[in-house]
Amino acid sequence: MLTLLYTRITELAASPRAVWWLIVVAVAESSVFPLPVDLMLVPMLLANRERAWFLAFVCTTASVVGGLIGWVLGAFLMKHIGMPIAHFYHADQRILNLEALFRRYGVWIILAKGLTPLPYKFVTLAAGAAHFPLLPFIAASVVTRGARFFLEAALLRAFGEPIRDFIEKRLALVLFGALILIAGGIALIEFL
Repeated sequence: MLTLLYTRITELAASPRAVWWLIVVAVAESSVFPLPVDLMLVPMLLANRERAWFLAFVCTTASVVGGLIGWVLGAFLMKHIGMPIAHFYHADQRILNLEALFRRYGVWIILAKGLTPLPYKFVTLAAGAAHFPLLPFIAASVVTRGARFFLEAALLRAFGEPIRDFIEKRLALVLFGALILIAGGIALIEFL
């Protein structure tokens, strides 16, 4: 079943509409949706390594746009939309903790959290709720999200085929590793 799912995602990542799906997932992941954008980006990078920089740019731009949507939801609609999103993910207290951290540490929160597999939507909602200044928010989001996606692009562009072979032979191990990273990232939010 995992092999079939991986094959389907790889086919979608190689399709002519894949860039549009990448944009949709990146915007949604930064504002409201739990699906990590890496699930689209990595297969797309593996399917077309020559477009690695373009795909990283598109993913970064779409992620920052999604972050702006999350910031607006947090700043102006936190009670009606932001907190229900947080509640849906059982993250009410996490949002409140992040909001307090923004007031205390500012841009460092974005820089630290944007590189991790933590759900970026929590960062964007909390930044808006804390009324963190928009220009530093955008700049930090570009830096941190860009660093993450361009690093992935560089690694997959340079070592694509060996990584593809590893993923295809050890898919369950890779998915388990990704799950551990996501769970570890969420645990970090709990302790901050």
